[in-house]
Amino acid sequence: MTRNKFIWIAVCVLVISIGYATLSKAENKGREYYEQTGQVLWDVETDEKMIALTFDDGPDPTYTPEILDVLSKYNAKATFFVLGKSAEKHPDIIKRQYAEGHELANHTYSHPYKVNSKTLVEELNQTNDIIHNITGFSPSLFRPVGGNYNDQMIRIAQKEGYKVVIWSWHLDTQDWKNPGVNKITKKVLNGARPGDVVLFHDGGGNRKQTIQSLEVILNKLQKKGFKFVTISELMGNIKKENNEKSLEEELK
Repeated sequence: MTRNKFIWIAVCVLVISIGYATLSKAENKGREYYEQTGQVLWDVETDEKMIALTFDDGPDPTYTPEILDVLSKYNAKATFFVLGKSAEKHPDIIKRQYAEGHELANHTYSHPYKVNSKTLVEELNQTNDIIHNITGFSPSLFRPVGGNYNDQMIRIAQKEGYKVVIWSWHLDTQDWKNPGVNKITKKVLNGARPGDVVLFHDGGGNRKQTIQSLEVILNKLQKKGFKFVTISELMGNIKKENNEKSLEEELK
């Protein structure tokens, strides 16, 4: 191989590598990008004392009704990211959640940690159909299993009519580990800020610690003036605040 030919090949390889690197970078968009486009929600900026409590992996026949009892006691609303296979087994709980003003959202059918495009669509559609058949309501929110997402997943979710919802990183209670009532409680009480999204679980294991913590959290935060709303209510309030700010600026 001549020296010039070797240099030409090396340049081509470099150009191709740069092209792939650029494509890869463009395809791996981060939180800042998705917050700006509004395709993914972690939490929202607001001065109003509103917090969204979310529960994954239910409904559970033992723990979800107890959680609903605590929420009812404090007139608090929550968003339940439902597993289709559990909803299928416990339609009465789904009916109760919906009737009591909580938001039902999609958390796949079978809780797969790894999923291809075709399977994801099937999982979303299956869960949507189950919830709709029980309540007449079709969810518009989707939370990926484990909060793990990629660009392709977000594109698919958006195409299927869903907004992806994660949670405030500092308010992952990790209650599925059963770390203790005090640890769960302190994490939320010490970290709670207006516009936050809290992650709990109502299914997938023993949730007694979650229930005990929830009682304390609701009691203390409510005394501090916090209101507990669904994800859609939280997003709707932000739109309202933005519209009011825009109107104020126009009137100046």
